[in-house]
Amino acid sequence: MSSPFPQSPVVPETFGGGREIRFRCHRGVACWNACCSSIDIALTPYDVLRLKNRLAMDSGAFLREYTVPYEMEQEGIAGVKLKPVEGGTACRFMRPDGCSVYADRPTACRYYPVALLSMHRQGEAGESDSYALVKEPHCRGHDECRAITVDAYRREQGVEAYDELARGWRQLVLKKKSLGPAAGKPSQRSLQLFFMACYDLDRFRAFVRGEGFRSLHDVGDAEMARLEADDQELLQFAFRFLRQTMFGEVTIPMRSETIEWRRARFREKLDTRATQAAARDGDEPAGETTIG
Repeated sequence: MSSPFPQSPVVPETFGGGREIRFRCHRGVACWNACCSSIDIALTPYDVLRLKNRLAMDSGAFLREYTVPYEMEQEGIAGVKLKPVEGGTACRFMRPDGCSVYADRPTACRYYPVALLSMHRQGEAGESDSYALVKEPHCRGHDECRAITVDAYRREQGVEAYDELARGWRQLVLKKKSLGPAAGKPSQRSLQLFFMACYDLDRFRAFVRGEGFRSLHDVGDAEMARLEADDQELLQFAFRFLRQTMFGEVTIPMRSETIEWRRARFREKLDTRATQAAARDGDEPAGETTIG
């Protein structure tokens, strides 16, 4: 079957996890390190978490040093990609003997040469996953005499945990895309919240710790202690927070007294605007009629 996208290395056929592929990457393969010499690697929030902890860096410092932002959709939510070496295309973690952060390598690196395709269908609660094969001319791993199913390959590469811990993020992205124009153009504030909650996890922890968040959301002390101590717990909480702020799903309890106070303030603002508008209308001079 010929590809409708001649420049794309993705074979235009999708399949399930039981599909058998023939692939093996190892230090003796002729193309060793070739795929790391020219990168275009999008990171999931869990990838960022693993890498910033591996490098003992604050999430904000990691994002500035090792990533570049990109638009997932025009004028929409942003993602991050690994920044290559200065003035080149190679991965900054590539070494002659392989990846220097191999145990914490990103999801895309673990999956290669398999591509994960997630889809959200109308009326369905979650997403459905399928897979495709990536065949690049330089890659000799496809010539290796080893057959393995996609499911077994995912287990071997440790990608199952990565998928599970990024599932909430994928659901957010897919839901936003599936709503299309009906969702409206996101505000600058919501775009900033999405980026912070997904990628700048240490900053999000400070946000959750703040008085503004605590006065509005009813989060118990035990849960707050877990969020303070555990990055994975905090990341899953961030996805819940974004479902609430982006789509109005009640995933985090709100303090009833704060809600009533905010409603009262909102009514006061409406009343003030109405009074000001009536005053302006009363001050306007009546139109003049001239008879010539």
